[in-house]
Amino acid sequence: MSICPKNKSSKGHRDQRRANWKMTAPTLVKCSHCGALMQPHCACKKCGYYNKKSIVEVEA
Repeated sequence: MSICPKNKSSKGHRDQRRANWKMTAPTLVKCSHCGALMQPHCACKKCGYYNKKSIVEVEA
């Protein structure tokens, strides 16, 4: 087995392979405490709450 490709991949095949490699918008949910948008499974940056508990002290 060799690592080198047997034949040259054309530009079209290369670009078809890369067509699905794209960025997606981050998933955001509403904070249950203050209603701000936040990433799921992370502490809220506005109020410091996670799972209805104060986890991080946030300065105003």
